Amino acid sequence: MLQILIIEDDSDIAESLQYNFRREGFLPVIAESGEKGLRLALNEKNPPSLIVLDLMLPGMSGMELCRRLRREPLTEKTPIIMLTAKASESDKISGLDIGADDYIIKPFSVKEVIARIRAVLRRSNETTAEFYRDDRIAIDFADMRVSCGGEEVRLTRKEFALFVHLVKSAGRVATRQQLLDSVWGYSYFGDTRTLDVHIRRLRQKLGECGGCIETVVGVGYRFIGQK
Repeated sequence: MLQILIIEDDSDIAESLQYNFRREGFLPVIAESGEKGLRLALNEKNPPSLIVLDLMLPGMSGMELCRRLRREPLTEKTPIIMLTAKASESDKISGLDIGADDYIIKPFSVKEVIARIRAVLRRSNETTAEFYRDDRIAIDFADMRVSCGGEEVRLTRKEFALFVHLVKSAGRVATRQQLLDSVWGYSYFGDTRTLDVHIRRLRQKLGECGGCIETVVGVGYRFIGQK
């Protein structure tokens, strides 16, 4: 049974999620503060399989907690879904850039939360110990490492997930909606400029290897590798 850690200080929301997660076959655990959530997340004997994280918490904020979890070896790859009333595009981009796998705005549908949890878990399970290598680019999917010409390229989790999707679809066009659904989560309805911003940043970080991502005007993007 997969354990889901719910870090939420609103008892009504936390208990509703706990009840519905249990009905879906998950093992939900509640933490009412960031500090308690951190302790439970770093429990080596029983770490969570996924974390649902509120941003506006007493004491340690959700953003601060997410940054801390991404620095810890035990939780650096644990899926995190942010659950928050902060609805601006800048808030979403900030949350995703520091390591969240999805971002859900309150008020929400519990069914949608569960659907997004299953989608995030599927994407997480798809990342196995595989490698990609061409004349310039090397990728270790399991360790989330990318290099160009032997030099390491440091990517955020969202940038890495976006790059992996493109690489695993090499030679085929990945539509904008496919990329948004795959990387940003179930039925993403936000501004598609978010995708363009991340592609631009990804190309910049790849430097001389940035040309491996081809724009297909009006459709999406395609990975063509480096020779």
